[in-house]
Amino acid sequence: MDIAIVSALKEERDRLDRAIEALRGVTSNGRKRSITDRKRRGISAAGKARIAAAQRARWAKQRKKAA
Repeated sequence: MDIAIVSALKEERDRLDRAIEALRGVTSNGRKRSITDRKRRGISAAGKARIAAAQRARWAKQRKKAA
């Protein structure tokens, strides 16, 4: 009998957790929040290297002008 009560309480807790999560994802006008749906895009190591090289070139150009 005690196992059945604990099991029922766990099911109720899970149901409430799902309901809370569903409510967190919806704003007052019924639309989902865009921040929760946004997917972050990563950048490759090669992309980072290209950006860094371009920035170093800009700095070198500025240092050359200053000298």
